[in-house]
Amino acid sequence: MKLPLSPFLKTLPVYQPGRPIEEVARELNLPADSIIKVASNENPFGPSPLAVAAMQQALSGVNLYPDGNAFYLKQKLAAKLGVETANLILGNGSNEIIEFVAHALLAPGDDAVVSQFCFAIYPIVAKMFGANVVTVPAKNHGHDLSAMLRAITPRTKIIFVANPNNPTGTLVPREEVVQFVNEVPDDVLLVMDEAYIEFLDDAVDLIPLIRLGARKNLILMRTFSKIYGLAGLRIGYGIANAELASALEKIRQPFNINLLAQTAALAALDDGEHVRKTLVAVTVLGIPI
Repeated sequence: MKLPLSPFLKTLPVYQPGRPIEEVARELNLPADSIIKVASNENPFGPSPLAVAAMQQALSGVNLYPDGNAFYLKQKLAAKLGVETANLILGNGSNEIIEFVAHALLAPGDDAVVSQFCFAIYPIVAKMFGANVVTVPAKNHGHDLSAMLRAITPRTKIIFVANPNNPTGTLVPREEVVQFVNEVPDDVLLVMDEAYIEFLDDAVDLIPLIRLGARKNLILMRTFSKIYGLAGLRIGYGIANAELASALEKIRQPFNINLLAQTAALAALDDGEHVRKTLVAVTVLGIPI
């Protein structure tokens, strides 16, 4: 093939997701309901029932394009989080938020700092843009935030931290998180991945730093995939300074959040019973997600 493909693709790894239950069932000739999948942290109780009902009602409208700005979902999220709609950016899963920030900040030769045992998408996306991935050795399988700060150089554009971490499940103590957030230089974007924050009893609340404009180089990533059980719809969001969110909106593709995803997310935000059921199962009974 003579196409001038990007040279970065030659060494770019391909993300290997957990295999679908149906595929494993076919391969092993087993009933699908006898297989428990623990590779992808999917909600064992399925999607929010309120979300399912809302999607069923919305099905007749899939011939129309969705609301390109997700007006109602942004309004509801903003009210829940205590921020302005201008502080929100929606993605096709939080993975797309990672791509947004890479588009906005990374170029060949730039650095992105990650931790050993980090979420696989961080280094893949960074390498896609020709950036160097600086991997800081883990401390007890978790983030060594002090070492990650020391890894920052004038070439560093983004630093990724997941708390709780995926895939190791480690949690950085509150005091260390607060100190770290305040010490990241203003010209380096700190991406705090909070996909599992709803499972914490006493999570570090960093939203006030954004609400008050104290940390304009901070974006928090959250998702409807885990606690709400909507992984198959691919919907996540970022919470950031309005100026940064506005810049990322220029990168976002039109209609990236489809009609059913918006509808389900809106309904799921009202489904406290499903959230409580999932929390009890995971945090009290120890059922894996």
